[in-house]
Amino acid sequence: MRICKGTSDKSGLVAVIFFLLGMGTLLPWNFFITAMHYFTDRLKNGTNSTQPDTYMFGNMSVLLAQLPLLLFTLLNSFLYQHIAEKMRIAGSMVFILLLFILTAILVKVKMDQDHFFSITMATIWFINMFGAVLQGGLFGLVGKLPPRFSSLFMSGQAVAGIFSGIAMLLSNIFETDSESAALGYFITPCAATLLTLCCYLILPHLRFAQLHLENVSTKSTMKEPSANSSEIVKVKLNNFNNGFDDVSESEACKKLNELKQDPTEEKSTVPQVFKKIWVMALCVTCVFAVTLSVFPAITINTKPSGLFDGKDNIFVPLCSFIVFNVMDWIGRSLTSRLQWPSMKSHLFPLFVVLRVVFIPALMLCNIQPRFYLPVFFNHDMAYISIMSLFAMTNGYFACLSMSYAPQLVRPKDAETAGALMTFFLALGLSLGAAFSFGLKRIL
Repeated sequence: MRICKGTSDKSGLVAVIFFLLGMGTLLPWNFFITAMHYFTDRLKNGTNSTQPDTYMFGNMSVLLAQLPLLLFTLLNSFLYQHIAEKMRIAGSMVFILLLFILTAILVKVKMDQDHFFSITMATIWFINMFGAVLQGGLFGLVGKLPPRFSSLFMSGQAVAGIFSGIAMLLSNIFETDSESAALGYFITPCAATLLTLCCYLILPHLRFAQLHLENVSTKSTMKEPSANSSEIVKVKLNNFNNGFDDVSESEACKKLNELKQDPTEEKSTVPQVFKKIWVMALCVTCVFAVTLSVFPAITINTKPSGLFDGKDNIFVPLCSFIVFNVMDWIGRSLTSRLQWPSMKSHLFPLFVVLRVVFIPALMLCNIQPRFYLPVFFNHDMAYISIMSLFAMTNGYFACLSMSYAPQLVRPKDAETAGALMTFFLALGLSLGAAFSFGLKRIL
């Protein structure tokens, strides 16, 4: 009988690294859009007062963020096998770092508004282009590991939003001028991207990660263990599932040996993988389409009427951004303890679709200006309660969708499943952003 050879992530270092990698994928862009006032203020100076938004910066930034995100996640789904993983992931991090250094430098450089607008639009395009490749690569990477690592990765993404929300709140409380605040918003992602790059470079040297990732050499993967290896034969199910310990050694060995398949066996094609994960792909699309249709494009215009009456500068960053991101993080973290409904249950897509009820619920809050719909939920606590449930279900169902998909395919196809799911995540973001324009007109 063959003895499996493995080691658990006892130190928790692999878990911490994937949490930081998740945070590093979204923190740069979250901080970039947090500096929206800096960009709009700089583009308003000297423009015609009757046309304060000559450049339509908000609309253009959304468009030029979503187009490369959608395009390059699609390309990544088909072309990732032809470009080395390290080049896609580490290379994207390096370019994102350089783009934020450039953006920070431009804060102190005076230039013509047309030139500044053009450079900023190009920066938005390339940040999201490399961000799409980075996110697709990392989702494919985490798909090779046990599902709990997908939960940790997505929890890290939610924490990135919390940090940007806190930064916005502190900036408003202390009334920091837009230029100084922007410097902080752009320098912070530089430090975070460097940390993320270091984490990624450390990962291949960790034994637990080597046992799951394909960058381990074929020789070491297929090697028969020596007689002395019996001391490390115990591999718990929590190394392969979601944290439960009551699993036999034989089950753990069986799972690990499944991961060590014949390296000559071909991977499934993209359409073949899609046939197995299409339900999860549509679920993650629906989750983010519903979320982005109202948040933040519509909810950012909610006015306080109760606890925060007259404190607009605190209400929006605290009750919209921080509440959303904290509850989103709680929802994502919950999946490490609870996975219900199961991946094959018909209730799962049903609950995902039912989230559409949050769209009218949030639109009936005190969002101004409005012309057609009445205000039904006027008090701040009503808005905070709806926003909390909205955010928690977003994190929970998005994380479950992304965690379930790699489990529906062979371990060899997990990376393809992760790349495909990233495309459908981006598709949901794009659809949601498009829907928001229509929803604004019916307020």
